[in-house]
Amino acid sequence: MRKALSLARKGVGRVSPNPAVGAVLVLRGKEIGSGWHRVAGGPHAEVEAISDAMRRGKNTRGSTLYVTLEPCSTHGRTPPCTKAILDAGIKRVVVAATDPNPKHAGRGLDLLRAHGIRVEQGICSDRAESLNEAFTHWIVHRTPLVTLKAAMTLDGKIATAAGESKWITGPEAGREAMKLRWQSDAIIAGINTVLADDPSLTCRSSRSGDKIRKRIRRIVLDSKARTPLNARVVSDEHRVDTIIVVGRGASTRRIARLEKRVSVWRAPMRGDRISLKWLLNRLGKLDITHLLVEGGGEVNGAFVDQGLAHRVAFFYAPLVLGGRESKPGVAGAGATQLAGLKNLTDVEWRKVGADLMLTARIG
Repeated sequence: MRKALSLARKGVGRVSPNPAVGAVLVLRGKEIGSGWHRVAGGPHAEVEAISDAMRRGKNTRGSTLYVTLEPCSTHGRTPPCTKAILDAGIKRVVVAATDPNPKHAGRGLDLLRAHGIRVEQGICSDRAESLNEAFTHWIVHRTPLVTLKAAMTLDGKIATAAGESKWITGPEAGREAMKLRWQSDAIIAGINTVLADDPSLTCRSSRSGDKIRKRIRRIVLDSKARTPLNARVVSDEHRVDTIIVVGRGASTRRIARLEKRVSVWRAPMRGDRISLKWLLNRLGKLDITHLLVEGGGEVNGAFVDQGLAHRVAFFYAPLVLGGRESKPGVAGAGATQLAGLKNLTDVEWRKVGADLMLTARIG
């Protein structure tokens, strides 16, 4: 199962909106085939493992299949994996995690048992479930998992009062941040970040030899349609992936100019801000399973204040900025009493070059 999990990790960031899955076939204590789900719409891990065994000239009848997620039992873009398992003559299936889709959970396992296949489940389930945390959230709620990312000083500042922010953390932290983008389906930033930094918000693969270009949606929260026409997100070769989200009261002239280059969504307002709940629902309909927020302190604060952020990935440099007017990593309204503090769980600290990286779940 450990090898199946290792194979599954290769699919993280590649196969959305599908889950990342790995599989290994074993016969008389020896591996005869293995595989992983490589791209959405392509063969699933179980089929890849069976095909690998056939390429090796191995007979799969009587073998054991180790797979990180319950085999599918329905016909989608590919035939059901349960049929492939039955046709291959596999006699035992060991599953790490069950299907998180409430409509399908347990159906594949029940079908296999009904055909006389011995089924075991729950081995390394925690590790398997964590691989597909975003998929699980999306399949249950139909909105993306939201991760807040920020690079800041030890006193929680992301920029000076004048907005200067490059570069607080080092190159190693930058590479880790790019991995976060690779694992996401969309990146969101606020208009203030676009005006101050003109970010590209693209995803450069951190994997050597990787020939698959990852398409990542770039979203800008811009209630008044102030995004300049020469901003990178509007003018570069990836502008087809850019969505500018404006308020319904934004200038029609500015909107018309932007629409000639990128997609523009008119969103309802929540007070003086764009409704993030509306936005997440719409992104979920686009099969966005994981949203990475790189929007600056105000955008981070808005997601936290509205209870819409699920994870954090914070990078801390060994620096102190100070200053009443310098920009915090999380702004917004915040808590007015200690009872309103947000608790972090599953906290992990890691040293990344000279910096520290904190990952955790909110609540």
